[in-house]
Amino acid sequence: MQIIENSIVGTRSAVLRLTKPGGGPAIVIFPMLHVAEPQFYRDVEARLRECGLLVVEGIHGDSTPVVEGLTMTYRVMPVNEESGLIEDDIPYGDLGVPFLTPDMSAEEVQEGVQELPWKMRAAMWASVPVASVSNFIAGRRALLSPQIEVNDLPTREEELLPDEWDRFFDLLLDRRDDLAVAAVAEVVRDRPDDDIDIAVVYGARHVPGILRGVYRLGYRVVSADWLMAVSAPVS
Repeated sequence: MQIIENSIVGTRSAVLRLTKPGGGPAIVIFPMLHVAEPQFYRDVEARLRECGLLVVEGIHGDSTPVVEGLTMTYRVMPVNEESGLIEDDIPYGDLGVPFLTPDMSAEEVQEGVQELPWKMRAAMWASVPVASVSNFIAGRRALLSPQIEVNDLPTREEELLPDEWDRFFDLLLDRRDDLAVAAVAEVVRDRPDDDIDIAVVYGARHVPGILRGVYRLGYRVVSADWLMAVSAPVS
């Protein structure tokens, strides 16, 4: 199942609606790009206002060098004003909808990275300036590339990664996916009869793991529709 799709019209995000037999809260997953066209965030924002609860990605606490370095790789894209892109500017606290941010703290991420093998940490730090310069120059083109696609199954490239990288992805993806699923599970358990939409607003790379988690809660995808994130240039 496609989560982020790239085609001749541009790059689109699939908004996934999940329900389970017997009723109760529905789960609506919004696969996010950290940088996209302004209209994408306005479209997501309008839909979030109709939900009953938001579960939102967001590393909290004072920032650390690791978090600054990792986020720099995409924060440079909108600095190039010719890109027409902006960073996610949805005012989650001002939507009139209660929200949770069950994410890791910046300190926890920092400590987790420090526990990785030194070669892995060296490779990560070496990639930050290269990726940042590349994304500043060609960030929009990167978001319109087939490499941006995300599916619910791992790609061949991901399957061929050395086993030691499992620790890196466990830190930045798996642990955080589990926190999001745990927050959703608690709401579903405490409000089993509520007819509300629980919006899960997380980066697209988190969505495969989150889907696997909510499947274990008995949920299944019942519908999906697309939001344009970055449109292809008109020739």
